[in-house]
Amino acid sequence: MYATFAAENKLPTDPAKIRKTDVERFITDQLDRWTASTAATRFRYLQQFFRYLVAEDEISESPMARMSPPKLDERPVPVLTEDDLRKLLKAAEGKTFDARRDTAIIRMFISSGIRLGEMAGMTVESVDADAQRALVIGKGDRGRWVPYAAKTAVALDRYMRERRHHPKAALPWLWLSARGRLTDSGISQMLERRAAVAGIDGMHAHRFRHTYAHRWLARGGTEGDLQELAGWKSPQMLARYGASARAERAAEAYQRLDLEGDL
Repeated sequence: MYATFAAENKLPTDPAKIRKTDVERFITDQLDRWTASTAATRFRYLQQFFRYLVAEDEISESPMARMSPPKLDERPVPVLTEDDLRKLLKAAEGKTFDARRDTAIIRMFISSGIRLGEMAGMTVESVDADAQRALVIGKGDRGRWVPYAAKTAVALDRYMRERRHHPKAALPWLWLSARGRLTDSGISQMLERRAAVAGIDGMHAHRFRHTYAHRWLARGGTEGDLQELAGWKSPQMLARYGASARAERAAEAYQRLDLEGDL
């Protein structure tokens, strides 16, 4: 299973080159597609495989040495609150290159709900500024256009103006660091740094995707449109992502319905 996923997402298949972050991406993908029980089973199979390679001196250390299997209770991923999002944006404020870039990335996550790998894979050519949309490449090399909102467009424009003066501006990748392309690992580390400043615990890119789904449904967006925008092949994914803050949405709907009325 990992080999197929790695080939589709251009990750290393040589055991000596596989990193912890590669395995984490695979397990996250399995949780997206299957139950936590199935993902946990595949986690254990992969863990045993790496232990065997260590025992046979094929690799010096397993990339899963300090990893824990997925929890089987399948608790919904906690969404980021409005206050969390404001604090995160505040933590990235500034006029430096990094500040402009990080603000644009955070707003793009909020506005589009794209996956970490899709964000890292964006190129300059994939952005259609006039239509306020971006072409992202999802799982299985499937491309789709995702729209983004006005404030994200402003943040992206500010970043692009800074990007023109970057020493690595000729690279095709949209997001740059001092050394060149900003990888998915680099984006994850950036989010952790900004979240630490904002006082937000447990920060990872996937929380944006759950938050996006919650905000969409809470504002009355349809499930069909959400499935299309999020790039989900199966309606089952709606149940998984819609579980985050479902009780909160139900309470808000109750208040809107006003069951007592004029009684």
